[in-house]
Amino acid sequence: MLKYTLEHRKAVDVVMQCRDLGLRKFELTDEEWEIAGQLRDVLKILKDATLFFSRSTPSLATVIPAMDLIDDKLTSYLQDHKYLPAIRAAVCLAKKTVNRYYELTDTSEVYRIAMVLHPRHKLSYFKNAGWEDEWVDTAEALVRDEFERSYEHTIVNNDSTDNEDNGLGVPEKLTKGDSSMVCFLSISLPVLMLS
Repeated sequence: MLKYTLEHRKAVDVVMQCRDLGLRKFELTDEEWEIAGQLRDVLKILKDATLFFSRSTPSLATVIPAMDLIDDKLTSYLQDHKYLPAIRAAVCLAKKTVNRYYELTDTSEVYRIAMVLHPRHKLSYFKNAGWEDEWVDTAEALVRDEFERSYEHTIVNNDSTDNEDNGLGVPEKLTKGDSSMVCFLSISLPVLMLS
C-alpha cells in the first residue's frame, strides 16, 4: 500500500487538495512524503521475509539465517544517517522487537540442532556469522547431548556382509530396518568433527 501510494504521489496530492472532498487536513508535507519513502525502504526486508516464509517451505534451519539477515539490515539502517531521525527511532524499536523474538530461539534447542545438522550450514554457519565461540560450542554440545540421550544406544544393524565400514565407523549400506534418524545422525555426527 505504501509503495503504491508513493508511486502515485501526484494523484494522491491532487485528490487531497480538492476542497470538495474535505481531505485537505490529510495532505502530506514534503517531509512526510520523504518519511513515507524511507519507511517503504526500511520495511522491505520485513516484507521479503514474510513473503519468503509464506510462499516457500520454510524449515527450522532457515529461521536463524533469516533473523540474522533482518538484524543485519536493521543495524545498517540504524547506522545510516541518510535516514531521518524518526525512521532511525522506528528501526531501533523494530530491532528490539526482532531481537526479543530471536532470543526466544535460545529457549528451544531444536533451532540450533537443526542448523548444525543441516548439510549446508553445520557449525560453519555460526562461525562465519561471527557467533561467540561459547555459543558455537554450546550448539555442538546440544547435538551431541541429544544424540547420546536419544540415539546412542540404538543398534544400527550392520551384520550383513554388504555393510562395509567406510572409514568413519559408519556402515556403507544400512539395512531396511534401521531408523532413518539414527542413520542420519550416525552419518552427520562424524561430519561435525570435520566442520
